[in-house]
Amino acid sequence: MEPFITQQTRLFPRVLRFYVNGFRRMTVGRTLWKLIIIKLIIMFGILKIFFFQGFLETKFTTDNQRAAYVIEQMTQFVPSSNAKKEVGKND
Repeated sequence: MEPFITQQTRLFPRVLRFYVNGFRRMTVGRTLWKLIIIKLIIMFGILKIFFFQGFLETKFTTDNQRAAYVIEQMTQFVPSSNAKKEVGKND
């Protein structure tokens, strides 16, 4: 039985070769990948310019202030609207 490390080193090139050959033989997949890349460019490039402008940069001057604000927002308790009514109370 071969050591585990040599089996792993042989596995990586085989997996890599599998994917490279698969991408070479693609026909419809190339068009789909082009659509995916265009969609990602639109989502992260164009939408960032218009919708995700630097909120934290405009409100706070230091990284510590930004970090404190993010932590405060993430740890803030929000009561659930689906909370069960107390037992014994009838409306």
